[in-house]
Amino acid sequence: MSIALLGAVAISFAPIFYMFSGVNPVTGAFFRMFYALPLLFIIVIIFSKNDNRTKKTRLIAFSAGLLMAPDMLAYFSAMKFIGVGIATLIGNSQVIIVTIVSWKLFGEKPNPAILFSLPVVLFGLFLISGISDANAFGTNPVKGVIFGIAAAIFYSTFLVIFRFSNRELAPAANVQLDATLGAALGLFVLGFMPLSSISIAPINFEFIWPGHGWIIILALTCQVAGWIAIAFALPRLPAAHTSFAVLLQPILSLIWGVILLSENPSIKQTIGIFLVLLSIMAVTIFGTVEDRKNTPSEIS
Repeated sequence: MSIALLGAVAISFAPIFYMFSGVNPVTGAFFRMFYALPLLFIIVIIFSKNDNRTKKTRLIAFSAGLLMAPDMLAYFSAMKFIGVGIATLIGNSQVIIVTIVSWKLFGEKPNPAILFSLPVVLFGLFLISGISDANAFGTNPVKGVIFGIAAAIFYSTFLVIFRFSNRELAPAANVQLDATLGAALGLFVLGFMPLSSISIAPINFEFIWPGHGWIIILALTCQVAGWIAIAFALPRLPAAHTSFAVLLQPILSLIWGVILLSENPSIKQTIGIFLVLLSIMAVTIFGTVEDRKNTPSEIS
């Protein structure tokens, strides 16, 4: 349990380190992956000898990483418009999307808590967006919510595919390396696409200090150490402990945003935050599924 908690705490600082860097979203997201690759390669070469995955399952992990690219770009963009706490919370609403997709694609029967949570989340997002709220926090809360929802959709798609990338139970670092390679390639391509019409600047390869220093810290502590800890610990934990570890990260990011970045959501946005958070908690804790097809479903 302690490994999972340490991983969740490490990952909760990811948006803080990014905001400290001052780089644009696609630059921050790409170099998060790029700076993580050397250490992941070293870990795989030195410590991970028992990778018995087939080329097909490795390709699945790489493909999942490609889908992580637009997720990270949307998430980093949301932070710029609405702050790290709210952006992280909206991104973690993916638990609802993943459960619904699993229901439709894999025959996993959802708990009624999931269906009841949907309208609550939608109303919470409406309040967070700042529509008809003169005191809304963020440079553009509506864009922030839109990017946050996009991040949640891409993240849920990533997870649905990633669940099949380690059915042989290879070392977590090996799977993480393949996914990070895919994400780096995807972000590299996105960095050259003409996305200025949706407020996304092109990638900047200029090495800026201390901006890239913060991204290096983000890559090593979150993308490498944090995610490997989570990937290692969660499959070995009881469901209740898993739920707690998963919920800890967005809650801590909200707290760090208030303490370290002086984020101050309005009253309406705060109500929306609690509605979304309670919905995520309900789905994570009570929204269990029953696999009608009796097939294994390991989420790495």
